[in-house]
Amino acid sequence: MTRTRRSTPLRSRFAPGALVAVLAIVLLVGGSIVFSSALGLWPLGAATSDAAPVITTSPSASPPPRLSPTATPAPTPAPASLSTPAPPVSPAAQDCDGETVLTIWAHPDDDLIFGNPTISEALAAGQCVRTVFLTAGDAGKDVGYTHARELGILKAYNQMRGATGLWDSTVVTLNAGLRLERLSPQGDPRVSVMFVRLPDGNITDGGFPSTAHATLSKLLAGGISALVPIDGGPAVDRTQLSASLSELATALHPVRTLTHVPRGSAYAPGDHPDHSAVGTLVRDSIGRDAAAAPGIRYFVGYPSKDLPRTLDGAVLDAKVETYRIYAQQDDVVRCADRDTCLKTRNFGEWLRRSYPLSEADLRMS
Repeated sequence: MTRTRRSTPLRSRFAPGALVAVLAIVLLVGGSIVFSSALGLWPLGAATSDAAPVITTSPSASPPPRLSPTATPAPTPAPASLSTPAPPVSPAAQDCDGETVLTIWAHPDDDLIFGNPTISEALAAGQCVRTVFLTAGDAGKDVGYTHARELGILKAYNQMRGATGLWDSTVVTLNAGLRLERLSPQGDPRVSVMFVRLPDGNITDGGFPSTAHATLSKLLAGGISALVPIDGGPAVDRTQLSASLSELATALHPVRTLTHVPRGSAYAPGDHPDHSAVGTLVRDSIGRDAAAAPGIRYFVGYPSKDLPRTLDGAVLDAKVETYRIYAQQDDVVRCADRDTCLKTRNFGEWLRRSYPLSEADLRMS
């Protein structure tokens, strides 16, 4: 508050004209003090309380208008009409200068074995690729094995995008509640790889003792209420998992979504149970999105080895080399060169094939 001193009575020796002049000066000075206090302006260097707002004025701003002594306060504006609030922006959103391909897999390497050469071709065409791995692919081992596989994935994506370098890591919690780690190569926003690290379900579909035999299949069947990531992240139930996949598709606007064949397809028997579970989750969530559903392609997994070979020549060579680079970090499937990789039991035959299916091709029972 601005303090003003009380005026002392004017002595009678002042002439009437002088008295009027003095009164005018007092009124002008007093008015300027009240005006300054009303605007909340402080002289440079004056002390202000911590609660006082700091107002920054741009050099080009116009000076404040003069206030009329008889001015009345401006009317309070009427409240805006109520409207439905816009949905919150998902932290999964990523800008892309072009089209986006979203790929969702059970384990680190499913993309390289079954989803290539489609992913490599998308990167070569300048499209953005956003890849998600739902399980840790831990095989009942410690998190060190998972991290080794993840490093192999990053090296493989360096090979596919034709560059090497460091990757930035960001922990993201989706609006639906799923937490994931997102990695992107520095200087290349077209690529991101996301790890959720849910427990590996085992080829037997019985899980592993180290993760209390928890599996995606049990989550889908209602045998367990939630899954806890092996890195100690927050538990996620089926509703959250499905909602998170839908959120990813809504946030990323993919023209294509690549994933596994779902349960109920004629091509599902004999596949890894985790593959079928992930395909089912994608079909039940993103498959209900009118914008994204037509672009979903379901890749045949383990049963593909019984189908005709589809790849050879330079395309096969590039696919095998990308897989070989990954495999140097995975001590379970490590292969030294092209021929050794192609001679590896089962893996060699899977690498020679790629079978993307549309919804109409699934032959659902």
